[in-house]
Amino acid sequence: MIEKDELTGKIINACMEVHNELGNGFLEPVYQEALEEEFKIQGIPYVREKLLPVMYKGKQLKKEYYADFVCYDDIIVELKAVSVLSKPHKAQVLNYLNAANKEIGLLINFGETKLKWERLTKFKSQENR
Repeated sequence: MIEKDELTGKIINACMEVHNELGNGFLEPVYQEALEEEFKIQGIPYVREKLLPVMYKGKQLKKEYYADFVCYDDIIVELKAVSVLSKPHKAQVLNYLNAANKEIGLLINFGETKLKWERLTKFKSQENR
């Protein structure tokens, strides 16, 4: 069985390929579409704009979240195209992890000259530098 570190590495490599090809400066939907194509090329299983229902005391709320991607049925991938990632971006991914009952999320920012990413879990985060 492939370890989650290896799976997140494959996703990040696909994101790097997209960033190398397009650079920064586009809006998020452009990167989302390009990344979907790259996932297909690299054979990374994904669901785009995956519905993440929010539960409260066992009852599903009307408000729903949509993750940009869920890869390998287990890893939430949230894309941004902003000048700098901020705490609310990280909080969004953590909320998605809780809503989907998943352990690992990737926050990817295409908005800087170098691809920035952060691997988040319910317990801690790891940024690239």
